[in-house]
Amino acid sequence: MADSKTPKANHTLDCIGLYCPMPILKTRQEMDKLDVGQTLEVLADDPAAEEDLKAWAKHTGQRILEIEKTGEGMKFLIRKNK
Repeated sequence: MADSKTPKANHTLDCIGLYCPMPILKTRQEMDKLDVGQTLEVLADDPAAEEDLKAWAKHTGQRILEIEKTGEGMKFLIRKNK
């Protein structure tokens, strides 16, 4: 569960049912639409999504604020840093 300090997502991207590389490609496309400082919530059930998104965020300079396991898979909250 997100605490009160976790920012609300500006947009949600549903990648449930998509597998590598689609969650990363769609995340990049959605992040390009956001302004610096805004956040994207990504929903994914690909077992590789956690490691893939962590590596992508590190490589691109974005920040993963939260990773939460859900009934359908995982939820990631990513802040656009640049």
